[in-house]
Amino acid sequence: MYRKSAERIIAAQKFELGKLSADNRWVIMSKQIPWTEFEEEYAKNFSDEDHGAPAKSFRMALGALIIKERLGISDRETVEQIKENPYLQYFLGMSAYSNEAPFDASMLVHFRKRIDGELVNKINRKMVKNNVEIGGEIISEKKSLGKDSEGTNRGKLILDATCAPSDISYPNDLGLLNQAREQTERVIDILYNSVKDRTKRKPKTYRNIARKDYLEVSKKRRVTKKQRQKGIKKQLQYIKRNLGHIRQLGEDTGLEMLSQQQYKKLLVATEIYRQQLSMYETKSQRIDDRIVSLSQPHIRPIIRGKAGRAVEFGAKLSASCVTGYVFLDRISWDNFNESGDLKMQVEEFKKYTGFYPKSVHADKIYRTKANRAWCKEKGIRFSGAPLGRPPKNVSKEMKKQARLDEGVRNCIEGKFGEGKRRFSLDRVMAKLANTAETTIAITFLVMNLSTLLRQFCHLFLCLLQKQRFILHSLLPLIRKSYA
Repeated sequence: MYRKSAERIIAAQKFELGKLSADNRWVIMSKQIPWTEFEEEYAKNFSDEDHGAPAKSFRMALGALIIKERLGISDRETVEQIKENPYLQYFLGMSAYSNEAPFDASMLVHFRKRIDGELVNKINRKMVKNNVEIGGEIISEKKSLGKDSEGTNRGKLILDATCAPSDISYPNDLGLLNQAREQTERVIDILYNSVKDRTKRKPKTYRNIARKDYLEVSKKRRVTKKQRQKGIKKQLQYIKRNLGHIRQLGEDTGLEMLSQQQYKKLLVATEIYRQQLSMYETKSQRIDDRIVSLSQPHIRPIIRGKAGRAVEFGAKLSASCVTGYVFLDRISWDNFNESGDLKMQVEEFKKYTGFYPKSVHADKIYRTKANRAWCKEKGIRFSGAPLGRPPKNVSKEMKKQARLDEGVRNCIEGKFGEGKRRFSLDRVMAKLANTAETTIAITFLVMNLSTLLRQFCHLFLCLLQKQRFILHSLLPLIRKSYA
């Protein structure tokens, strides 16, 4: 039965916020992150002069980026969620609930610029180091390994590489030339507006005809090679004419009236013209440092050879996984051979834990002669079949070991899948190179933070079940004593 009562209608001004729950996920995660240990490094981004409004704290900056990645939302939605949720405000270090936004959505761009990827990686390793046990030894600065454990190899190191695609449309030569042509036309308009009061006529750009020539080819479902080359040739001629006009206008007025972004895009358009002209004249399909985006010229094509995605456009990552926690070891916008990172990653593992790993698990590209010889020298077992002709008779122990090694390597593949399906590693929305690197590093930090949260909840449930078992075992004795 339901009884309607006017007293149930509560005004918003009379609603009281109770005490925060200690087992809330944001309260638990806030205790896992070493906020104060890296605040001095973050403070180096600001001057000591007492001018302007005080900057937001390191905890608020990093916490906002973690909230955005954890919830998988935009910058604007992140600010709205923080405004409405007291637990998120506690996570940011605020002492009391406020119904006003602590900062504008545009501040998240500045947060990503101030907290670079290298700093995020340090925080990630320090956070895991303070809360994780590796190889049977607690990894912390307060507890050393002791003399008996020196020189011994412990733990497993899993290595792999992947690509984090950026948010760009699939590039093609004709589309890039069309964007470069439109950019040169915008620059001509800006330069001419400064001298139109004089008697000088505006240079002809034939932009309407150039647009029709581009659409004539791009709208066709099937384009022959001859038609594509003809369309590229026309766009190259239009850009060449526009660059000549820009050169003449620049001599008269200078390029100082262009903003920094406009001048940068002009330089990128000029480089796109040079690269496409070189490929057109040599009839080739590749060139060094090929630009695939006018707005993000730092992005390069990464050839992965995967099923369904032979080429990806974004940053290439080299990562390592230790006891279920993944760390970002290298990030590059140019393609590289990940096998050259093995020694660096193993040495980083030794610096992080105090000992070399007992075994290294990686795919075939890492199993070079140099890497195998180096691992053998350090007493590290390298997973996978040995080089050379396979033996005729393989023992059951070797087959079992090979099967176990392949199973161990699935851990880092699962982490990449988690980062691309659950988080934003499959589509990086940041436009600048440094902000994109920060976004990628934050993804690895949030994945480890989620793993720590799951382990904390599992430990809490185990303790709860243990207490229930003890209580149920004592109940018969208590009843017997009262009987």
